Amino acid sequence: MRAPAVSGRFYPGTKRELERAVRELLEAVPSASPAPARAAVAPHAGYDYSGLTAAHVFARLDIPPVVVILAPNHTGVCGARGGASLWEAGAFRTPLGDVPVDERFAGALLEASPLVGVDHTAHTREHAVEVEVPFLQVRRPDVRIVPLVLAWDAWDGCRRLGEALAAVTARWPEPVLLLASSDLTHYEPARVSERKDRLALEAVSALDGEELLRRCKREGISMCGRAPTATVVAAARTLGAARADVVHYSHSGMVTGDDAAVVGYAGVLIP
Repeated sequence: MRAPAVSGRFYPGTKRELERAVRELLEAVPSASPAPARAAVAPHAGYDYSGLTAAHVFARLDIPPVVVILAPNHTGVCGARGGASLWEAGAFRTPLGDVPVDERFAGALLEASPLVGVDHTAHTREHAVEVEVPFLQVRRPDVRIVPLVLAWDAWDGCRRLGEALAAVTARWPEPVLLLASSDLTHYEPARVSERKDRLALEAVSALDGEELLRRCKREGISMCGRAPTATVVAAARTLGAARADVVHYSHSGMVTGDDAAVVGYAGVLIP
């Protein structure tokens, strides 16, 4: 059982308050018919800051039975030899209850990619998977997840893991969503952050994971989930995706009124 690490801080710590918060965020999204998608990108900051952008993703998604959540490694703790830390069994707990890990998919992924290794240490204090889970629970209570934390951001690893994810997904008997957890530029003036975020999202919209990583390095774009995003982009292209749609953009200054040092957030769907 993976216990919550940021309950009561990034999101409300009681079942009643958390369910109300998520439902209010989802209801704030203009009505749209949920549709399936191969992949998506959603932010993982506190709900007060990025919750509405995340809701724009989850409200539009027809959530499938299996969701693979790829997150960056914020803590620097990694025990997986290949750098992709998998929580392979059991469940993730939130105030809304326990979400089971799909052990069969996790096992298939372990066989498909030498980059992936069982490693609970990378997940213990990592928030970027956890923050997405309550949205999935509200939208689909019987959802199963496959949690991955990535400790690198090289294109070769993203491409190889993306191809492995695509191979497992393509032969899976149920629909699967590949979900990258990422915020965008961190702690720069809003005018700078918006320009850098636009450059990153142009590469994502073009389904060019290699270019996304190149731009992040060249332009100093501190997008924490660049590797998870590049990986799901690579997987989605392999699965036949032709485009990515940015469904919402925001930054923390839009909430606080302080544009001096903001964090950017985007919601992306890849049908």
